[in-house]
Amino acid sequence: MLTLHDYLPSQNGWKARVVLGLLNIPYESRLVSIFEGESHTDAFLKLNPAGAVPVLELEDGRAIAESNAILIYLAEGTPLLPADRYVSAKVMQWLFFEQYHVEPVIGSLRFWTLAGRLERNQATLPAKREAGARTLAALERSLNDTPFLVGDMLTIADIAVYAYGHRAEDCGFALAAYPAVLAWTDRVRDAIGPGYPVHLYSIDPHSAA
Repeated sequence: MLTLHDYLPSQNGWKARVVLGLLNIPYESRLVSIFEGESHTDAFLKLNPAGAVPVLELEDGRAIAESNAILIYLAEGTPLLPADRYVSAKVMQWLFFEQYHVEPVIGSLRFWTLAGRLERNQATLPAKREAGARTLAALERSLNDTPFLVGDMLTIADIAVYAYGHRAEDCGFALAAYPAVLAWTDRVRDAIGPGYPVHLYSIDPHSAA
């Protein structure tokens, strides 16, 4: 059986949980206490030298790190990753966009806000907020005339971007200012369905250290 090395407040981990669930793939969850240093133990670094969750461990012990690589592995051959070359490339485009513009900007701001780390990152806040606004504006332009990021159906591109994108209000962005994005978040939420809660950092007492 697959094993997902995970940390519940991580939206990168959330992505993997959603795709595993939507595709009805059985797996075991192994929670990693990242703030206690568990992701930097020798055992974990053998799975992912970068020391980050999530990691998907295959039945034979091989491991896949980086959340979007995990999504590609899980979704290949399913409607969540269409086989058409152009459509597949567009999915990849959005996965790269997410890792360059969404996760390191909105994801970082959200973490700093919810885990009490804004003060120590004051110097970079203005640039991060400007970058976040540009990211949401790019999404708004892209979603003005399409229900999902790549056409008419949900793909792993939507799941990846939605993971941190729909939590932008946690760090001060008003999604009401981006009506196409807001409508898209409703469509993605409905397509995913219930059963995939977002866990706040407050569930981990070590996150405030």
